[in-house]
Amino acid sequence: MNTTGTGGTGYRIARLRERLAGDDVAELGIRVEERGGAVLLSGTVATAVRRDEILRIAAEELGETPVRPDLVIVSAEPPDSGEELP
Repeated sequence: MNTTGTGGTGYRIARLRERLAGDDVAELGIRVEERGGAVLLSGTVATAVRRDEILRIAAEELGETPVRPDLVIVSAEPPDSGEELP
């Protein structure tokens, strides 16, 4: 993982990691990596709203740097109906 980057990208990535780990978001499981001139965000989130919030923060912090999201939504909600067994 390259955290030095060019043109301040390394600083922006470090700042993004701090914001994602902060009290407002508290997403410690999101990986942030620089790859081929873009920043890859990967991991799991609980809701689409949370994913959108993370992408908004990434856009604010990274400016013109392209963001490649690979964020999977995993719901912890119980199923709506019971399982039918044969």
